[in-house]
Amino acid sequence: MERLRVEFTTEPFDLDEAPAHAVVAREVIQGAGLDAVDVGPFGNTAEGRAEAVLSAVDALLRRTLEAGATRVSLQVNVIGKGGE
Repeated sequence: MERLRVEFTTEPFDLDEAPAHAVVAREVIQGAGLDAVDVGPFGNTAEGRAEAVLSAVDALLRRTLEAGATRVSLQVNVIGKGGE
């Protein structure tokens, strides 16, 4: 099974307080059972099995847009096979 890395940001940004869509994005990614999750104020990354990453991306898009995101930028990369 392939492993994937997802990198994403949600907008609009708010430097004073995390917007609802950013909080939702963090909850989705941290609850998705992915490896190497790195959540930061200007970018987020996570890695895992392809199916888990793709499910997380689906939930991320749906839930952050529902929470007020006006833009979600993401990139998904194949980083290896399951055992690598």
